[in-house]
Amino acid sequence: MFQEKEKETMEQEWNLMQRGKVSQVKGVVLLKGACDYWNEIWDFQAKPDDILISSYPKSGTTWLQEIVDMIQNNGDAEKTRRAPTEIRNPFLEKIRLPYSGLDQANKMPSPRVIKTHLPVQLLPPSFWEKNCKMIYVARNAKDTMVSFFHFHRMDKIFPDAGSWEEYFETFLEGKGVWGSWYDHVKGWWKAKDTNPILYLFYEDIKKNPKCEIGKVMKFLGKNLDEKVLDKIIYYTSFNVMKKNPMSNYTYDSSMNHSISPFMRKGVVGDWKNHFTVAQNERFNEDYKEKMADTTLSFSMEY
Repeated sequence: MFQEKEKETMEQEWNLMQRGKVSQVKGVVLLKGACDYWNEIWDFQAKPDDILISSYPKSGTTWLQEIVDMIQNNGDAEKTRRAPTEIRNPFLEKIRLPYSGLDQANKMPSPRVIKTHLPVQLLPPSFWEKNCKMIYVARNAKDTMVSFFHFHRMDKIFPDAGSWEEYFETFLEGKGVWGSWYDHVKGWWKAKDTNPILYLFYEDIKKNPKCEIGKVMKFLGKNLDEKVLDKIIYYTSFNVMKKNPMSNYTYDSSMNHSISPFMRKGVVGDWKNHFTVAQNERFNEDYKEKMADTTLSFSMEY
């Protein structure tokens, strides 16, 4: 009980600290830094050999970045530990001076692997023009909502999310950072029909990592043997990545891992520990309505 109280006090103090601000670009909520530098982000010049990793936040992005890096380095775990995730893969729209994913990407030699959380309509046009390979990972909305709520609590570059009840409403209304989950996953799903996009699901990677990582290998034009594939599965597993200082974001001073670790649970179905019966019923109604116009479907549990 004392520990819970202590944790609650810590979180309240954390929320009183200078929190990040947001604004909007074409109706989508983004962190203020990205909005202030939007023209530079929009004008970013992609190269034909760039690989873009995209997702709605908290959908397995870091996991996919580690998988791609391991594949690119033929399963050499030491090479993937050469630098933290954000140094290896610039986060395109993260502008936190003096750090800027945009500047980092511009200075990086080819071939580049770049990360973004931008919805399709906000992706810089050069990525489409250069016909870049893109990998999108999607996660079911309920688990994404829970994970993003906890991320808000521990990372002060985001505004305070408020209570779970308040954040639930924000998410449903599509007013959170990077906009509507529905628009995001559906927009990228549609784009895959006319662009070189590999669309993956978090739940599928959890269920059958060998099959899904094999798809990524093939998409990237790599033919690695079974032994290397097994090695990649091991080093990109949740428990191994959680202990890896190059992928667990313990180096990031904006995050308070004692409130909630960056790599929290990595499971399917944790939403059941957060949603009330009423919230679940309300969510299901909303989901049914907003997903009626797509062939896209998700597993909410194992």
